[in-house]
Amino acid sequence: MYPNSSILGRPPFPPRRGQANGFVAQLPFPVLFSPHQVIESQFNMRNTNFHGLPLNNVARLPAISPLDWKPGLHSPPHVPSVSAVTLGRKRRSDEHSPTDGEVTPAGEGCSPASSPRTPKPAGCVPPLNGQPQHSAPAAPLPPAKDKLSQQILELFQACQQRGDDLQKKEVCRAQLQREIQRLIPNSRVYLAGSSLNGFGSRCSDADLCLVVQDGPLNQRTDAVYILSLVQKLFYRLSYIERSQLIRAKVPILKFRDKISGVEFDLNVNNIVGIRNTFLLRSYAYIESRVRPIILVIKKWASHHGINDASRGTLSSYSLVLMVLHYLQTLPEPVIPCLQKEYPECFNPSMDIHLVPEGPKDIPCFTSRNQSTLGELLLGFLKYYGSVFNWDRSVISVREAEAFPKSNCREWRDKFICVEEPFDRTNTARAVHERFKFDTIKEEFRKSWQMLQLKKDLNFILPVRTTIQKR
Repeated sequence: MYPNSSILGRPPFPPRRGQANGFVAQLPFPVLFSPHQVIESQFNMRNTNFHGLPLNNVARLPAISPLDWKPGLHSPPHVPSVSAVTLGRKRRSDEHSPTDGEVTPAGEGCSPASSPRTPKPAGCVPPLNGQPQHSAPAAPLPPAKDKLSQQILELFQACQQRGDDLQKKEVCRAQLQREIQRLIPNSRVYLAGSSLNGFGSRCSDADLCLVVQDGPLNQRTDAVYILSLVQKLFYRLSYIERSQLIRAKVPILKFRDKISGVEFDLNVNNIVGIRNTFLLRSYAYIESRVRPIILVIKKWASHHGINDASRGTLSSYSLVLMVLHYLQTLPEPVIPCLQKEYPECFNPSMDIHLVPEGPKDIPCFTSRNQSTLGELLLGFLKYYGSVFNWDRSVISVREAEAFPKSNCREWRDKFICVEEPFDRTNTARAVHERFKFDTIKEEFRKSWQMLQLKKDLNFILPVRTTIQKR
């Protein structure tokens, strides 16, 4: 379903091992030559978007000579294909989680190797091409049994990203991939982040990941250099404006697509961003209460000024992980720990082109927790406002628990510790000032007390105004 989807680019790029620090040395400079010197990439073929719309409404770039990038000589280590292994099974509500390495017998769960006589369970994650799944309809939204839950659903239904919003981002991604492949043959441009993970809203920016090699890339030197070349390319594209290179820990190139009006952030080889996109996408659709509660919490945090990592507060990614952790650690969990229950689906060593394929057959989770959306929102605010021990604990979705802080550099002297599920770094490292940390905690506490008293979302987040902004 996923590997050849145009929303993710074209067939897998060749493996490139052993090139982590020598990439820039292979790139000639200057890069602009006459048109007859253009060498097309082997993957620079016709790339229609996933809705089958023509891309001829976008200006074409004059010919640019590609960079002389040679594939590495080493083959990647063997990683079992997800289609050849058993990926786990749906957990019944009366069972405990299986151990990390447990694999179920052939014919059970989401293994494509199931016996023809065994009906294949429906996957909870919808396909990326926007077509309905043949095996089962999408899970219906939870019923609203009280005013607060109704307000959450109303806000979610008005603000959630729609198909045409994603289509606009895909049209630009597909065209940019074609142009960048003229500059860097065999490269791929992936949509990532909230545009694909299920937690995007109508006003969400789009994250793009430019993958130029298989393996890590020096972000301080190589990634900055590549983004500077892409920025020069963007100066020649009539439909791209306001390009700005941000030299962060993971440098990004910010720009705007004039045609759609969408703001984009482009990074280079931030592979973990692709992996966590599909982990979060699996959590988004595994239980019907997850997406509404997370979208409302993101809107609430933005309204109170605590959802901006560039200003020393929480990133949207950290907020999502915090919500998932809360839902995992309730006495009756709302969601399971996917990395424990389906380890093969989220293998951190899986080849990047297989990542979207991994979780496609994970079944929906049946929780015995019957809390309403309003009750879950109240519980989330209370948990981080008065229960969670910020000084001693690390928030972990990978382990579905809060584990004790160690004295390692990643957690030492950090105000908020949220573990990235794959590379295990701190996604909340932007919160580095005591004042900002105290502000975040106080917003949780005050909102919990107000919502508990009033049971009306408008007292912590103006619903109508938020819907109008979207």
